[in-house]
Amino acid sequence: MVFSSIEFLFYFLPAVVLLYALIHDTLRNALLLLASLLFYLWTGGELIALLLISIGANWLLGLFVHWARTKRQADGTRGSKRVALAITLSVLVNMGILGWFKYANFFADQLNAVAELLGGGPVAQLAAIALPIGISFYTFQATSYVIDVATGRGHVLRNPVTFALYVSLFPQLIAGPIVRFHEIEPELRSRRFTWEGVSLGGQRFAQGLIKKVLVADTVAPVADAAFRDPSSLTMQEAWIGLIAYTIQIYFDFSAYSDMAVGLGRMFGFKIPENFRRPYSAVTMTDFWRRWHITLSRWFRDYLYIPLGGSRGGHAKTYRNLIIVFVITGLWHGANWPFLLWGIYHGAWLIIDRLLGLRDTGELRWVPLRRAVTLLIAMLGWVVFRAVTLEDAGAYYLALVVPGGEGDALAEAMTPQAITALCIGSLVAFLPARRTVGQWMDAREGKALLAYRLLLCLVLLPLAVLLVVSGTFSPFLYFQF
Repeated sequence: MVFSSIEFLFYFLPAVVLLYALIHDTLRNALLLLASLLFYLWTGGELIALLLISIGANWLLGLFVHWARTKRQADGTRGSKRVALAITLSVLVNMGILGWFKYANFFADQLNAVAELLGGGPVAQLAAIALPIGISFYTFQATSYVIDVATGRGHVLRNPVTFALYVSLFPQLIAGPIVRFHEIEPELRSRRFTWEGVSLGGQRFAQGLIKKVLVADTVAPVADAAFRDPSSLTMQEAWIGLIAYTIQIYFDFSAYSDMAVGLGRMFGFKIPENFRRPYSAVTMTDFWRRWHITLSRWFRDYLYIPLGGSRGGHAKTYRNLIIVFVITGLWHGANWPFLLWGIYHGAWLIIDRLLGLRDTGELRWVPLRRAVTLLIAMLGWVVFRAVTLEDAGAYYLALVVPGGEGDALAEAMTPQAITALCIGSLVAFLPARRTVGQWMDAREGKALLAYRLLLCLVLLPLAVLLVVSGTFSPFLYFQF
């Protein structure tokens, strides 16, 4: 079940909202937990057992680290060792789960490839391991809980229902945003349900549904056709395909985030924003302050700063950046293209530091810088989207070398796709300072009223019509 499905839009969501409005405050966490587990069971099937194991293990670790913190005042160094042990256990448990299910097959394949080069046979034979949906997101959230309790940024949750809801809250369970525990702890303990919140959250959800169905899914066939056989592309087709994927991944992922933020608001949660108009960034550092913000902040708080951050000189800073972005690449998937994509972005952040471009407040030639940054990001999407490094190389070649027969995109370039490409491209030219989500929160102004009317009376019915006709597709970040 996905947000842009008939089952969710017409049955699951209305039923949960209605029940949530009718029951007492003390039962609402239990209802949302039940709804979240049902949502995951529908989507992930029997792999819900892994989610429950993660919940149980981290709840116990949270109790242990809380006990260790209380003992630290009396035991001094011994208490500090217990806290460090709890954090270590949490990291080992969560990264062990993530590592086995997401990376075991990849590393086994690499060992076998090395053995074959050396003239030997396979040294690691594993059956294909199914990747649980959303595992990269919920393991990171569970890890942040234990670390936040250990560092005093959050308070232990003794109620297992409340903790289980934090890890499995269905609006952002499958593809984020990644919510750090201290950000959402107040709402987990106490929050208000209002019909105004349902209305405002519903409008934000509608915006996400429209972005997904009318733009992302409409340009997806163009991108798929381009990346299916890069060696057959003309130069023009290669650039059109790259523009299509650049639009698709932004509108697809930001649509999910809009829908998650809107759903959270409907139930009284303030889920953090995940995008801030990234294609208007003026440097690659600025891009990562705007793209997948919650992932960037998670790595900053729980990896980059503990590694030493920018303390200790330039060499250590660059080392820490590369480590973070190598792991960022692998977080997206267990293959060489994702790893190379992470290194690519880490290298550009180092170049920004070398050129003194981290501070974006006083830069000149802003339009040119925006264009260059967008081009760098787009070139990175090639290796991100390509299935293999060979495909990525062929695509890069098609971008600069004339060739191909000129019919690779013929069937995909429908009038609807061309219109969506044109509309989606406008995102690169809009003002950088404010997102549409922030604008909608203003709750005043004739322009905003006109936008809401257009959203709810014209675009939303069209999107729902396409959903009913079965033209929607899963969100891209489900695979991560």
